[in-house]
Amino acid sequence: MVLVVFLLAYLVRRKLDAANAWSSETLWRSAFNRGGAERSGNEAGLWKGLVIILVPSLILAAGEYYLHTIGWRMAAYPLEFLLMVLLMGAPGWRARLEVYSESWARGDMQSAWHHVMDILPAEERGAATSPDEMHLALSRTLMVSVFERFFLVAFWYAVGGIAAAFFARGVVALRDHWPQVAARPGFAALAEILNWLPSRLLSFTFGVAGDLAGWMKEGKRRLFDFSLRTNQLLMGAASAALTGYALDPERFSKIHPDEWAGFGGRSLEAIRDLLNRSMLVWICILALLVIAGVR
Repeated sequence: MVLVVFLLAYLVRRKLDAANAWSSETLWRSAFNRGGAERSGNEAGLWKGLVIILVPSLILAAGEYYLHTIGWRMAAYPLEFLLMVLLMGAPGWRARLEVYSESWARGDMQSAWHHVMDILPAEERGAATSPDEMHLALSRTLMVSVFERFFLVAFWYAVGGIAAAFFARGVVALRDHWPQVAARPGFAALAEILNWLPSRLLSFTFGVAGDLAGWMKEGKRRLFDFSLRTNQLLMGAASAALTGYALDPERFSKIHPDEWAGFGGRSLEAIRDLLNRSMLVWICILALLVIAGVR
């Protein structure tokens, strides 16, 4: 049933994202704003935020265990389905990427920047000092956003159930929305810890779903590089799995100068296709684990 719940939730979530509907970001932000007040001098504290997501996670774990012990485990699956639909999802990306790609094709980089600047993290906005850097920043942000809102949730749901998925997604939400900005670096560090294993699994999946030979040359050596953050790891692995120049504006402009106008939309489409194929690989692996009785 884990596979069925995830697959149904994933399909529903994709439909909702296409319609730009039912985002959980507003719910996270509202919950954190109500419980995020801190005394002066304690703005960098993490405990209050962690308690806000840890208590529901423990309740979910206890409820799942209780229903399992009394033979009513099936009763939890409808709730898990609804929670998975909420925990996953990155609505709003499709429309932004379409207008960004159109602006890039016209050569209107100022318009392209205007459409995406508010969805880039602060450090990525600071790095976007040229059209090439802007596009690389957007590519990294897209990849991490989809990873944390689909693959991360899927991984922890398969490994630890709905409680683990809720906690992992909650930490990401704390990093993005906790009202005390001074605490966000601490939540970001915790998110990187939770990202470490699933991000490396996804990095390997890029090789399976893309150019395995290219990935073996460049992506393989990054797997156990502890200094790499999630965005660096995934961007490097995706570049290696996509012929090495498909995501690199400078190299692409030298190899295909006549097709430069289409680079913006073409490279983003390549990322989306790679992520979609990778999710298909994950679903197949989960199905095999279910058949083998592992999950």
